Amino acid sequence: MSFFNSIGRSMTRAPRAPKRSPTPTSATFSPTESTSSNHNTSTPSSPVVSAPAKPLYLCSPFVEAALVKGNFKTIVMLPKYVDIMEWVAVNVYDFYTNLNEFYGVLSECCTQQSCPTMSAGQTLNFTWINQDRKSVNLPAPTYIDYVMSWLQNLLDDESVFPTKSGQDFAPSFPATVKHAYRQLLRVFAHLYHAHYHQILHLRSEPHFNSLFAHFLAFGREYELLEMKDVKGSSSSPVGIGALWERWKDMGILEG
Repeated sequence: MSFFNSIGRSMTRAPRAPKRSPTPTSATFSPTESTSSNHNTSTPSSPVVSAPAKPLYLCSPFVEAALVKGNFKTIVMLPKYVDIMEWVAVNVYDFYTNLNEFYGVLSECCTQQSCPTMSAGQTLNFTWINQDRKSVNLPAPTYIDYVMSWLQNLLDDESVFPTKSGQDFAPSFPATVKHAYRQLLRVFAHLYHAHYHQILHLRSEPHFNSLFAHFLAFGREYELLEMKDVKGSSSSPVGIGALWERWKDMGILEG
């Protein structure tokens, strides 16, 4: 079902002027690789590229850990008689709330010293677009705080997420919520890349995996996610892109 092709009713409420807030829109990629080489006094040896260790979230039994068994398709389907705008809005709110609670537990481990960049892969760091429209590197906790504060303000804005009977969603709602979804994906990506071992220590991997699989399935069902955001590029892949492929092979997600 296409979320963007399903808006058929009138949406007459004009949105209020957006609050002044930085809105992140880009990622920057670091080309560095981990390499090592051995040198001989007579004949120089060729550089040896060290293969990165397999992430824990791709290893068994952690990749199979979940609260929900089977395919997530049935969970994300639009219920009968429910407006699609309301369905998307309430699910985005729930994803934000649950992810924010997870991050709150992990925030002591995500510091400016341990996470000086918003990393999401071996060669990938997300950057923030500031109010001068310049791309800047931020420590992960600062980046995530900006994202969560921006999203909280968005959710509290009645012109974007109306809560009163008779109010309509703004015509810009699909584009706005798609942008919000992309930012939530980046927070998931960093937590998987940098803090999954702490999630394992808390024995919360079934909960976190199920939340993320639900998030991915919902995003694909309503066209809120672009695969380029999930997987990244061949030179700078997003770590969770491999998790998407693994869950798809297991039948948890659909392609």
